[in-house]
Amino acid sequence: MSDLPRKAVTRTAKLAALPLGFAGRATWGLGKRIVGESAEIVGRELQQRTAEQLFKVLGELKGGAMKFGQALSVFESALPEEVAGPYRAALTKLQEAAPPMPTRTVHAVLEERLGADWRELFQEFEDKPSAAASIGQVHRAVWHDGHEVAVKVQYPGAGEALLSDLSQLSRFARLLGPLIPGMDIKPLIAELRDRVSEELDYGLEAQAQSAHAREFSDDPDVVVPAVVHQREQVLVTEWIDGVPLSEVIADGTQEQRDRAGQLLARFLFSGPARTGLLHADPHPGNFRLLPGGPDGAEDWRLGVLDFGTVDRLPGGLPGPIGESLRMTLDGEAEAVYELLCEEGFVKESIDLDPDAVLDYLLPIIEPAQVEEFTFTRGWMRSQAARIADPRSPAYQLGKRLNLPPAYLLIHRVTLSTIGVLCQLGSTVRLREELEEWLPGFVPDLEGVEPEEPEESVVEA
Repeated sequence: MSDLPRKAVTRTAKLAALPLGFAGRATWGLGKRIVGESAEIVGRELQQRTAEQLFKVLGELKGGAMKFGQALSVFESALPEEVAGPYRAALTKLQEAAPPMPTRTVHAVLEERLGADWRELFQEFEDKPSAAASIGQVHRAVWHDGHEVAVKVQYPGAGEALLSDLSQLSRFARLLGPLIPGMDIKPLIAELRDRVSEELDYGLEAQAQSAHAREFSDDPDVVVPAVVHQREQVLVTEWIDGVPLSEVIADGTQEQRDRAGQLLARFLFSGPARTGLLHADPHPGNFRLLPGGPDGAEDWRLGVLDFGTVDRLPGGLPGPIGESLRMTLDGEAEAVYELLCEEGFVKESIDLDPDAVLDYLLPIIEPAQVEEFTFTRGWMRSQAARIADPRSPAYQLGKRLNLPPAYLLIHRVTLSTIGVLCQLGSTVRLREELEEWLPGFVPDLEGVEPEEPEESVVEA
C-alpha cells in the first residue's frame, strides 16, 4: 500500500476517468429511461453516483485533487437543492478526512525530519491520525513538557502530486464547470497551482500561525494554537479540542450556527487588520467551535487551524474595497464606477453604464445593507443563478468586468466564507464587523471641519 498515490501515470488515469465516468453514467441514465423508470428517480441516482465517484477519487488521491475538492466544497450552497442534496454528504467527508498514510511511513518521515531519537520529544504519540487532509495528516500527541500537541506530517511526494493533479484537472475544467454555477473553474485551479510552493513550506506556515497566535493570544472570541516546534515537513502546534464546523453545519443548534457565523465574519475582516495576513483556506475543516466564550462556559469561541495558505496584506484589506462598498450602499454610481476603473476592475477598453454596475453590485452586498442578515442556501443560489444565467443583464455585465490579480485571493476567500455562512444558515451582524475592521468603509472624517450651526434668531 502506498502512502500517497503519486505515480503520475496512476494519478492521471484516475483523474482522466472522471469525465469518462460522467459520460458513462449519462448513457446509463438514458438506458434506464428507455426501460420506463421516471426521469426524477433516474436523475437522483445519476447525481448520487456522480457525487460518490467524484469525491471518492478526489479524497483518495489527496494532493491537488483533494485540495480542489475542498475548494469546491464551500460552494455547495450555490448548487440547486436537487443537485446539492446528493453531493452534501460526500463534500462534508472531504472537508474533514482522507484515507491515512501507513504508520511505517509516518515514523519514517518523523525519523528523517526530527532525527532517530524523535520519540524522545514526545511523552505519547498516537499512530492513528486524528485528521487527514490534502497534503498532510495530523496526529495527537503529548510533548515532552506534558502539553497536548498536534503533529502535522506532510505526505512524501506531496509537491509532485499537487502539481500533477492540478495540471490534469485544468485539462477538463470545462466539464467540472456545471458543478458550481456562476464560477469559472479554470482560474481557481490556476490560483491553487500558484499557492503550491507556499503551502508545502511548513516554515512559512509556522511563521503565519505564530503571528496569529501572538495577536489573538488574549482574544475572547478567537483561538489560534501556538507553534511548539517546526522542522522541514513536520509542524507541531498546541492541540485544541472543539466541534468541527462541518458538524455544526450538519447538526448544530441555531445558537451555534449564529455564533460560528458571527465569529467567522469577525475573523475574516479582523485578521488582516491585526496581523497583515489573510487566512486563505476557509473551508469548514479548518475551524472549530470551543466552549468558554466571553459570556461563560455556555458561550463559544472560534478555533482556527491551518495557516498554510495566506495572503500577505501589510496594510490590511485594501482601502478601495471598503470605499467602493460604502459608496455602493450610498448609491454613488459614478464614484463607484470611477474607483473600479482606477483599480482595474474595468479595463480601459471597456465602457459600462455606472448605474448598471450599481444594479449589478447591490444584490451581492445585500448583507451589508442591514443591521443583521440571515445567510441561506436559497439566497446563495439566487445570486449564483442571477450571475450564471446567460439571459440575465447581470451575466452580460459580469463577463465584461475584470478581476485584478491583487484581488484574486481576497475575492475567493470572501466568496468561500459567504458560502460557509450560507451552509451554516447563520444570522450575522456583518455591517458591525465591516465598520470595525474594513478600511475605507467608515468615512475618514479626520481633518474635516465640523459645520458651524446656523445662528437662530430669537424674537423678543
